[in-house]
Amino acid sequence: MSRAFVKEDGPDNAPLPDLPISPYPNYVTPRGFAQLQARLAEAQTRLAGLRARMDRLDRLPEAAAERDIRYVEARLKSALLMTSEGRGCEEVVFGHRVSVVDEGGAKTAYTIVGEDEADAATGHIAPQSPLARALLGAQPGDVVAWRRPAGVVELEVLAIAWP
Repeated sequence: MSRAFVKEDGPDNAPLPDLPISPYPNYVTPRGFAQLQARLAEAQTRLAGLRARMDRLDRLPEAAAERDIRYVEARLKSALLMTSEGRGCEEVVFGHRVSVVDEGGAKTAYTIVGEDEADAATGHIAPQSPLARALLGAQPGDVVAWRRPAGVVELEVLAIAWP
């Protein structure tokens, strides 16, 4: 097809709107920071591959990759790296792995990590989550109230550790 029939400045060539950036401080663990760096490298590689295509009529995948790069670069730029250096395990703080037991005796462990690293399925929770807010500042032996839509659950803090 002749390039004369291709619209160069159509809506498919406009940049995609940026992904929303959280209003909360961007605390990250060393693991989370490394994940963001890997995510940036992956997005840059994906964009380079898209730009190397012979058929570049559909620019939407490139725009999506560029948007992802802008998002990850903004998250890296605003990252506040938190380490365990000089911090003990007297009370729950960002980065801790917290072992708890609920009213029914079920034991669970959660790690409080940055928003980009959070994954409830693996027990990694963001500091803004209701569970993390209930746990932050607690000490071993404390009972905290986790307010959920299904009702309040009381959790006893068993142990605190750095992962």
